[in-house]
Amino acid sequence: MAEVVLTGLGKAYADGTRAVEDLNLDIRDGEFLVLVGPSGCGKTTALRMIAGLEHISEGSIRIGEQVVNDVPSRDRDVAMVFQSYALYPHLNVFDNIAFGLTLRKLPKQKIDERVREVAEALELAEHLDRKPRNLSGGQRQRVAMGRAIVRAPQVFLMDEPLSNLDAKLRVQMRAQIARVQRDLGVTTVYVTHDQTEAMTLGDRVAVMKRGVLQQVGPPQELYDRPVNLFVAGFIGSPGMNLVTARLYHIDGRYWVSLNSDTLLLPDSVLHARPALTDHVGKEVVVGIRPEDMEDASLADAEEGQLLHSVADLVEAMGSDVLVHFPIDAQPVNTEDTRLLAEDAGTADLPAPDKGTVLVGRFSPRTRVYEGQQIAIWVDTSRLHFFDPVTGSSIWTTSGEQR
Repeated sequence: MAEVVLTGLGKAYADGTRAVEDLNLDIRDGEFLVLVGPSGCGKTTALRMIAGLEHISEGSIRIGEQVVNDVPSRDRDVAMVFQSYALYPHLNVFDNIAFGLTLRKLPKQKIDERVREVAEALELAEHLDRKPRNLSGGQRQRVAMGRAIVRAPQVFLMDEPLSNLDAKLRVQMRAQIARVQRDLGVTTVYVTHDQTEAMTLGDRVAVMKRGVLQQVGPPQELYDRPVNLFVAGFIGSPGMNLVTARLYHIDGRYWVSLNSDTLLLPDSVLHARPALTDHVGKEVVVGIRPEDMEDASLADAEEGQLLHSVADLVEAMGSDVLVHFPIDAQPVNTEDTRLLAEDAGTADLPAPDKGTVLVGRFSPRTRVYEGQQIAIWVDTSRLHFFDPVTGSSIWTTSGEQR
């Protein structure tokens, strides 16, 4: 086992494109770190540089006690699991898993013991004689994992290994990957575009945008305390609602105006975000998580906790109900929100005639229907605030996180 330390890591291509810029990460021994971000953000390039499959332009990579910048891939003692299973079609499961050990000319008995032990852990023991064409997608991916695990490397590198599986299999494989990694305790760097995978698998999650690291931390920290608009909008499903509002201080109380509705900020928000007082009378970006809203008829609403609208779309999900509704507030239009819309595939969708459409995650007990006038309770203690110019979360000093 080993830690992986990236210091000032950069990658520039001949045409001047910067794929990775000054990436600094300290991946602890035995840690499961997930690199996540939109397509083209540099996460796979970073992984390939760790693996030795991509030349490093700047900086250094240390695995354990060794700087490996000039060490060939085969000598780095890392094992990579690709998006494509990359199995040998003419070999059965046993020989696919054993392939690396066979190349190293280990004794046959040792190879047999190692392969069967790994196959048992991955629930492949009954399929060792089968060829890849006779396996399901999930089984093929487990064989690919087995081929990596059996080598007992210092580091596992996984490049979107579940992207070719259907939704149900992805859930099953996430649980299996998490269990195997926990049991083996091997340092793992996992690349994905799927933020749900990132949140459920990672000990820590590193969010990247256009080659630059935005934030790294435990999944819940990224969810509760995003450092900027991009992280706030990328982490969470559905994503955080973002609207432009104006902050007021009236009779000793702080209010945020969304044009036709005004929300009262509790003391806890001002205590946690004292820099908000610097923004009185100015525009701010307000973020509201879908789960921090509810059908007001099911909540104990107090003064300054209500929005009013008409239900535009109601999606019953079983465990909850997603309600889409417009409010009379200016949408947020920044580089970050445009990039998020492109990544979500919504950039070309027509904008509403006016205002912004929000999504609330309501209790399944709601009886809201499309076209109904509704009151929406907002948990104002959980509002997020961002500087509209810098995009940074507003905390202790203007434009800076705490």
